[in-house]
Amino acid sequence: MDYSTPIAIIGAGLGGLAAAIQLKQAGYTNLILLEKASRVGGTWAQNTYPGCSCDVPVALYQFSFAPAIHWTNTYPSSAEIQAYCEQLVAGFDLGPMLSLNTEATSAVWDETQQHWTITTRDGQIHQVGAIISALGQLNRPSIPPIPGQDGFEGASMHSAAWNHDIDLAGKRVGVIGSAASAVQLIPEVAKVARSLVVFQRSANYIGPRGDREIPPTEIALLLSNPQAAMDLGARNRALIFDTADTYFWQTFSWTPEGRAAYADIAKRHLEKQIADPGLRAKLTPNYPVGCKRFLFTDTFYPALTQNHVTLETARIEGFEATGLSVETGTHYDLDVVIYATGFETTGWHWSLDVVGQLGTRLADHWAEGPEAYLGITTAGFPNFFMLYGPHTNLGHNSITFMIERQIEYVRAMLAGLAEQKAKSASIKPEAQARFIAKLQEDLGRTVWADSSCTSWYKNEKGQITQNWGSNCTAYAEAVNTVIWEDYQVC
Repeated sequence: MDYSTPIAIIGAGLGGLAAAIQLKQAGYTNLILLEKASRVGGTWAQNTYPGCSCDVPVALYQFSFAPAIHWTNTYPSSAEIQAYCEQLVAGFDLGPMLSLNTEATSAVWDETQQHWTITTRDGQIHQVGAIISALGQLNRPSIPPIPGQDGFEGASMHSAAWNHDIDLAGKRVGVIGSAASAVQLIPEVAKVARSLVVFQRSANYIGPRGDREIPPTEIALLLSNPQAAMDLGARNRALIFDTADTYFWQTFSWTPEGRAAYADIAKRHLEKQIADPGLRAKLTPNYPVGCKRFLFTDTFYPALTQNHVTLETARIEGFEATGLSVETGTHYDLDVVIYATGFETTGWHWSLDVVGQLGTRLADHWAEGPEAYLGITTAGFPNFFMLYGPHTNLGHNSITFMIERQIEYVRAMLAGLAEQKAKSASIKPEAQARFIAKLQEDLGRTVWADSSCTSWYKNEKGQITQNWGSNCTAYAEAVNTVIWEDYQVC
């Protein structure tokens, strides 16, 4: 494979855009970037619900090769991140390789020709030497089945498919869910709704967010010396990163100090913002800290204390034409129901049908749970690389760091193939098995392995398929060098 070999990047979210930029700068001249949506940004283009923002500080949630100083808050909104993605396209001239409204539906490996054939929904055919899948983990909205759903006469929508034509002003609104998306949209919905019922299945550990506005005057000051601003920003990023990787990680690696400190942070935040002991009890988690995503918000708890907002913790029994009923017998009349119920995760049901060696479908290959060497490549699928793949999710730091390291690894793989005058590389099954065994050993020492911990990080069999088993520094070390002995090179 040489530098003129066609390479396809599927998905133009942050990962896909970063891959396009890095490969272009490395000298690859035949890149195609396919995006099924009408604009770039991935999850940040898809999620437009009120209050949608990143729960990682913007100092970390941007690429080291493309720092920006035009953010208006220390935690960026979805709209600002989507705009940042547009800036990446313009700033790095990705337009010529980008195809919007182009959904890749299948990718089939040809062992004889040593290439992939990609088919798009509109009938395009692309033959490429390698595929970089930047489809991500969290982009398929999940709506749980609830009895009577079809008979509800009001409006409904998922937080990740927000219908802006539905006016919530003066409406009786129910929100199902109280996790990451819910804690952002609930305070905003509460501002306009006549009444709001929050249906909570389990409480969350929540800490103070400390977000602040960056006013235009401060931005103007930074722009008076952009180089100094960039240098200070890099040092600030390093400080936040190292703090998270050293101390926050201990919440998940389950050190006594880590779990005690962050459980106390959450407890103090709850006590400070919720005075009512009954409400506070409902909002106190009954599982180990770190088991589920630790949330950061300063507005969720105060929203729940408003007179027109109700927190309902009884199990939902079902819909009726006029609303929802819970197991205690209480019925809530509702005009609108919002599902803040997250995404399909452990199933990895990509819209892309990937067919590798011997006609094996990736969906079948992963039927018992996804496995990927370093979270980047999987046995039987040569030259198929994943960004934010299985085993690379985090609970403590920024996924953009992980994505950059994965792209560096893919670049090293492609460069190595060119040096060896080889066309393909496929991870050996035994090498993948060794990696998975070590990863599961590491994960077995984390909070996620606790028998009382159930979360979207685990599949139905209790296997942890989503997460990396250590901190980001350890991941960077793991992907720093390509061990070619682990690959079958052709």
